Amino acid sequence: MATQVKDHATRRSRATRPTQLGLPGADAAPRRASSNPTGRGGRRKGAGRKRTLPGPARGAHRARPFHDRRLPVHVVLRVTQEVGRLRRAKAYAAVRLAMIALVLAGRTSFRVVHVSIQRHHIHLLCEADDRLALANGVRALCVSTSRRLRALVSEERGQRRRGRVFTDRYHATTIRKPRQARHALAYVLNNWRRHREDHAGLGEQRAQVDRYSSGIAFGGWAERDGVPFAWPTGFEPLPIAAPQTWLLQEGWRRGGAAPSLWEVPGPT
Repeated sequence: MATQVKDHATRRSRATRPTQLGLPGADAAPRRASSNPTGRGGRRKGAGRKRTLPGPARGAHRARPFHDRRLPVHVVLRVTQEVGRLRRAKAYAAVRLAMIALVLAGRTSFRVVHVSIQRHHIHLLCEADDRLALANGVRALCVSTSRRLRALVSEERGQRRRGRVFTDRYHATTIRKPRQARHALAYVLNNWRRHREDHAGLGEQRAQVDRYSSGIAFGGWAERDGVPFAWPTGFEPLPIAAPQTWLLQEGWRRGGAAPSLWEVPGPT
């Protein structure tokens, strides 16, 4: 009898309990993303935010690998076509001021040892204490350079320019061996010959080193035998730091003959 009374009370409480409104189809079995007939949601080819820049992506958006402070890095920064040619006096001055600002900021964990400015990209030979210092150093240089190049383009066009200056992420290659270091020095400092910028004008044809690079400060040219160049009157060099890694100090000499002033580097 007691059991019947208890069951009756339970059924009565369930009948009077308020019910919660549910969403239509909430009781249906979960469906896999690939089986969605509308093609929306889920993991599939072509999903996600679309690129805003033309052309293929140059840098994969993955976490940067571990960086050994004993190894230098070759970094490539590419600018958009709207910025124009970098190998002009005002653009050179903008990049130079950005590098000076980086030095004045006291960022000792990141150093630019050599630099080369080409038409639409910049080559850097860098040293950093760790992965974070490398990323922050390159980012700081990009931000400072972008601000100055954006102001330059705005002044030249007579209207304020907005938007990005550099395309995608920077490309970084870790230099691990003496032969690789030797080729990296020749590739960066003589990159103007690879792009035939040494035939752009009479002044370039007579020049031994690229005036848009730090080649004038490199003391390892084969033809100079350790004798540095005399800076031309009025020349404003790009600020660079003395190398601290063994590979850029002297290790590159074990990777082959010293780079020639007339060497045309091949692909890396």
